[in-house]
Amino acid sequence: MVKEIIKIEGLNKIYDTGAVQVHALKEINLSIAEGEYVAIMGQSGSGKSTLMNVLGCMDRNFEGRYLLDGIPIMDQKENELSAVRNKKIGFVFQAFQLIPRTSTLKNVEIPMIYGGLKGDKRKKKAKELLEKVGLGDRIHHMPNELSGGQKQRVAIARALANDPAIILADEPTGNLDTASSHEIMEFFTKLNKEGATVIVVTHEEDIANCTNRIVRFKDGEIVSDMKVGMKE
Repeated sequence: MVKEIIKIEGLNKIYDTGAVQVHALKEINLSIAEGEYVAIMGQSGSGKSTLMNVLGCMDRNFEGRYLLDGIPIMDQKENELSAVRNKKIGFVFQAFQLIPRTSTLKNVEIPMIYGGLKGDKRKKKAKELLEKVGLGDRIHHMPNELSGGQKQRVAIARALANDPAIILADEPTGNLDTASSHEIMEFFTKLNKEGATVIVVTHEEDIANCTNRIVRFKDGEIVSDMKVGMKE
C-alpha cells in the first residue's frame, strides 16, 4: 500500500486586512503519496504560494486538517513545528537563500547544526552532498563565486542535509537561464527516481511538465489534478 505523506482536508485560508477579507484557499483537499513528483502550478494570486507556506509548516493559521507524514500540523506547538520542519522538509527557494560570506560547505552544514549532528560527521556529510550535486570541487567557494545554477545546486545539497521526507521547491528556476533551469529539473528528477518526494511550486508550464503530476490552482481552488506520465 502506498503511504500518504501529505493529506489535506477542507483547507481554508483567509487573510483579514480589516477593510477586506481575501479567501486565499477554498476547501482544498489534496493527498500526495510518498515518492511522488508533483508540480503545484498557477499564476500570481492563484493560491499556490499560500499553499506552499502551509505545506512547509510556515503557516498553520488556517481552517481544516493537514497531516504531514502522519503528524497533525494544526496541533503542534511552535518548537515542535520547528523540529518537524527541520527534519521532514528540505526547502529550495527561488532566491537560493545562501549566507553570502559563508562557504558552500558551511551553507550545507547549517540544517545539520540545528539537527544536532556533530562537527566531523556534519562536515563529512556536507562534502558528500556537494559531491552528489557535482560541486565537490567548490566546497570552499563563496556564493558570489558561483553561477546561478551552482548556487541552486548548493541549495539542493542543503535541502538534503537532514534526509527529509519531502523536498519542497518554491519557483526553483525563477532566477535561472534556460540551460540551468533544465539542469536543476533533471536533478530533481534524479532525486525522485532515487525515492525522494519532490514538490515544485511554479508558474512555468515547461517546468511543471518535468514532473509526473500537475495540480493547477486558480482563485484559491484546485481546478485540475492530472498525471503527466513517468519521465525517462
